[in-house]
Amino acid sequence: MNETTVKNGRRHWRYWQSAFDSLAFVAVLAGLGWLISEGVGELHYNWQWYRVPPYFYRIEDGVFYPGPLLRGLGVTLELTGWSLLLTVAFGLAAALLQRSTSWAGHAMARVYVEMVRNTPLLVQLYLVYFILAPILELDRFVAAVLALAIFEGAFAAEIFRAGIAAIPHGQWEGGRALGLAPYAVYRCVILPQAIRLVLPPLTGLAISLIKHSALVSVIAVADLTTEGRNLIADTFMTFELWFTVAVLYLILTTSLSLVVSGLERRLPVRSIGHD
Repeated sequence: MNETTVKNGRRHWRYWQSAFDSLAFVAVLAGLGWLISEGVGELHYNWQWYRVPPYFYRIEDGVFYPGPLLRGLGVTLELTGWSLLLTVAFGLAAALLQRSTSWAGHAMARVYVEMVRNTPLLVQLYLVYFILAPILELDRFVAAVLALAIFEGAFAAEIFRAGIAAIPHGQWEGGRALGLAPYAVYRCVILPQAIRLVLPPLTGLAISLIKHSALVSVIAVADLTTEGRNLIADTFMTFELWFTVAVLYLILTTSLSLVVSGLERRLPVRSIGHD
């Protein structure tokens, strides 16, 4: 069998495999569409999608006024942004403490990570809002940011710890050989390499943070979920508004994934030298 025959066989195999994959994809979409249409038909629900757009915005006398959904989306973005900054700070601090020579620092970080990761976020949110917030005189928005950051920071700590541990020992020795202090070795040698390794899992954590932010509606923070629930109580458009809220969350998480994918292409994970 000559080389040309082999190449033609591989080309035909790829063609048929691609055709089969396309048909399977279309069949799955058709099946899902059929299930949804059957379910909707059984509901006997009066859909009122035409009433949804005014809840995004309205224009009166040439002036733009954001509606409840846009205002809630803005609060969700602000909440997520501040929580993500604190999440990275808490996670990095806990990861460094776990690698420190101080047994007290290591023990505190370990207790924090294990306690927070193994208890529900909703419980922690109530504890921060009803116990910690009155003591520190925090409003509900700041309490929500703190609760989310504490919870996600415990997971970020393990991500950072794993990323730092993945750096070969020779990198540490090289930094010390240059006469760098321990903090300088971390700042100039270790962390820049670890960031490239932890960026993908941190993206997943940020997406989880966006979704978990919906829980702050239980303490009446006016985020996207809260505004959606208020509108449902006023209009009884349950499915239209919940679907709209879900699509807005999907847009947020997908956009974040695309942005981070672009960053990964600009900061490719290079192979790190062995010891």
